[in-house]
Amino acid sequence: MKKPVFKTVFRLTLAAGLFSGILFAVASPTAGNRTRVVALTENKLGARMALFSQLKLDSLGLSKEAFAFALAGMEKLEREGKLSNPDLLTIADFSLPSSRKRLFVIDLAKGEVLFNTLVSHGRNSGTGLATNFSNAPESFKSSLGFYVTGATYKGEHGYSLRLEGEEKGINDNAMSRGIVMHSAAYVNEQIAKLQGYIGRSLGCPAIPEKIHRQIIEVIKNGTCLFLYSPDKAYMANSKMLATPEIDTTIV
Repeated sequence: MKKPVFKTVFRLTLAAGLFSGILFAVASPTAGNRTRVVALTENKLGARMALFSQLKLDSLGLSKEAFAFALAGMEKLEREGKLSNPDLLTIADFSLPSSRKRLFVIDLAKGEVLFNTLVSHGRNSGTGLATNFSNAPESFKSSLGFYVTGATYKGEHGYSLRLEGEEKGINDNAMSRGIVMHSAAYVNEQIAKLQGYIGRSLGCPAIPEKIHRQIIEVIKNGTCLFLYSPDKAYMANSKMLATPEIDTTIV
């Protein structure tokens, strides 16, 4: 199957939640051009994808595509040994306007939504809806993609969380840009009701002051954060979502 067709098929598979039985064909560095097939942990992604319905995430507004892609990317980070807690997943769904509670912190092991709240996008990414993204310094735009949470610190915005961008050319300038999770007074429901959207950051995913410490304490030190948008440029260039080695044979 040609790669463009395959990518479309796989994305439809993700969105539909058909993870059970998918095989990963991984190139072996010692076997020339031959490949070996590695089965996923039995029903792992399938069981996790089932949480979308069990937790009624659609009723909270979370995109099913966002959840499916988040699970796939998280699986990759886990296989690479980059996550210290592979059962905790945080998604900022930028397909939703900023007036919606579009940050989701999910405990996959317990099957619980720990937090569902507002989160800001960058000033130059858009007003109510984020539509423009950048990895460039001083762009004041959000950077999409997968991050691994780091250590906490006290800075200009108080208790904050460092974020390590895992996608080269897409969000890997996060540290040098000072992209962190912090609290902001402009991230609150009253402002959203008054003007139709919350305030915007310089690119950071800022969260409400009342619960920022609780959220940061839960997701710090090695968990997966996914900033999602159905942005065509991101979808075309993300290697976290491009998986040409996958064989979709159902067994």
